[in-house]
Amino acid sequence: MILQSSRIWVKNTWLNAQIVIEGEKITAVLPKDSKKADVDYGSLRLVPGFIDIHTHGAYGFDTNDANPEGLRNWARNIGKEGVTAFLPTTITQSEEVLIRALSNVAAVLESGYEGAQIIGVHLEGPYLDRKYKGAQPENFCVPPDIEQFERYLAASGRRIRIVTAACEHDEDFAFTKYCAAQGIVVSQGHSGATFEEAALAIANGAKSMTHVHNGMPPYHHRNPSLVGAAYAFRDVYGEMICDGMHVAPEVMRVFFAAKGETHGIMITDSLLLKGLAPGAEGVFGGNPIVMGDNGCAYLKGTDTLAGSTLSVNEGLKVLTETACVPWQTAINACTINPARLLRIDDKKGSITAGMDADIVVLRDDYSVAETFARGVRQIY
Repeated sequence: MILQSSRIWVKNTWLNAQIVIEGEKITAVLPKDSKKADVDYGSLRLVPGFIDIHTHGAYGFDTNDANPEGLRNWARNIGKEGVTAFLPTTITQSEEVLIRALSNVAAVLESGYEGAQIIGVHLEGPYLDRKYKGAQPENFCVPPDIEQFERYLAASGRRIRIVTAACEHDEDFAFTKYCAAQGIVVSQGHSGATFEEAALAIANGAKSMTHVHNGMPPYHHRNPSLVGAAYAFRDVYGEMICDGMHVAPEVMRVFFAAKGETHGIMITDSLLLKGLAPGAEGVFGGNPIVMGDNGCAYLKGTDTLAGSTLSVNEGLKVLTETACVPWQTAINACTINPARLLRIDDKKGSITAGMDADIVVLRDDYSVAETFARGVRQIY
């Protein structure tokens, strides 16, 4: 298959070009009209497929539900927002619940599914700080435990790629070092760490920070805390929920300026309410949640944010059009940067020969016209 457009995002520039796809791979990027194109998109933007590394669910399904058809439906439909690869993300719960959730992901991966690629699991908790737990259930928040984590790892078929943890509760940073040795990303989050504690966690192998500004103490000029570390350590990755409500657009602009083009990562942190109408209700981590009129999910009866219902294409629009983040920084945040963090940038994150044929066709209003997930075309 040959696709062409006057705007194809290749290595940080727009090209008037065509993409040659054979099977699941991009085999060449050629000048426009070099060969007869199967689809000519005119001036629509063709960009790399989006990678969401922190997303709990959508369409009424939550990763902790351990429902195989719910997960398959999610993978089939997430391409509507341009996502071609994602990490189903758990929330803190009992070991029994988490084992079932992880086993479900493993089973679906082994038995087959369609749509966006499930590239592993993000284990958010249970190794979190109780004070900064957010919507995570406090009674299941525990200190990092290598023996327990090994049971989680086994249940997932060794597919845990990221674990969010409050590293200040990790004695001698043993868990952090263990994960780093296994190639598993430790992301500091839901944490009350001081700047010094955060720096020590980084020194012992932590490589990222989970939804910066949310689930951590606020920045103070005499007590910079984990937020201060997120800005100071520019070569440490940092996630941000880019709906403009979890973090003000003005702060988003400063954060991505600090991280530059290479280390900021857009996430949705979306919950099972995504795709449902305002007022819809569900259960997240054992707690009832409700969709607000503003599109955010709240713990029912409170003003505590439980997560978002953001789509990545909408987040890209907020980043560029509202927060005024430069295009190259914004597009990297949902493509090549998460790929580099997960060390899959040899397969995903850019439109170049030899990469997976993960491509999003974006209209000028940022809505998704089509998505190609490993060469399979999905039209919306």
